[in-house]
Order: sequence, then C-alpha cells, then structure tokens
Amino acid sequence: MARKEFKYRGYTLKELQEMPLDNVIQMLPSRKRRSLQRGFLPRQKKVLEKIRKLKKEENKSGKPQIIKTHCRDMIVLPEMVGMTFGIYNGQQFVEVEIIPEMIGCYFGEFALTRQKVEHGDPGMGATRSSMFVPLK
Repeated sequence: MARKEFKYRGYTLKELQEMPLDNVIQMLPSRKRRSLQRGFLPRQKKVLEKIRKLKKEENKSGKPQIIKTHCRDMIVLPEMVGMTFGIYNGQQFVEVEIIPEMIGCYFGEFALTRQKVEHGDPGMGATRSSMFVPLK
C-alpha cells in the first residue's frame, strides 16, 4: 500500500514551499497567524537567516548540518522541512528532524523541558516508614 501524500489545508508540501510566506501564514491557526503577522522577533530572524544561508550552502556541499537554537517560540514553516535543528531544552540541545506534519507547531513542543519522574522502591532507612518494608 502506498503511503498517503502529505497535505496541509489541501496543499501539498511542494505547493506550500513555493507559496509566498504571507499566504502560508494565512492558513495557520489563529494564535500562530497573529504572532507571525506581527513580524518576526530578532532571534527568530536570526534562525531564518541561518536556514536560508544553509540551504544555499547545502546545494554546494550536499551534507546536512544541524542548526542549534535557543528559540523555542519559532513556528515551523514549510521551508524548514527536511532540516535538523538542535533545540535547547534548558539543559542540552535536542536534535529534531523536521517532517511535514510539524508545520504550524512551535519548536518548543519537540524539545520537552521536563523529564518523566519515575520513583523507585524506598531503600532501607530512606524514611521512617521504610523500616517496616519487608526485605526480599
């Protein structure tokens, strides 16, 4: 069975990438649309410049590179698909490969800042109640 072709609001990925940025912005959900209509912040402009610079260089060298960024509030745009980003989660850079399904999401959604807490069994003498835990 062939894989279903990706479409965002009825447009294929190729159509989205060729479309002007203003038209892409009009298709995003309201919060993201409003944010982008107000303009990019300086840190977001820096990320976009890195992307566009890397795309020009990638055609020559052919090897993919990782773009490291602290900008967690950047919205994934169609021109970013296929690139790898190192998104900072407060401790380390989490490598994220951008796929078409991520269009319209924030970078921060893919680099979680909190880890899942898994508590172990109490050790002997850890608390007063552990005195009565039978040892196996």
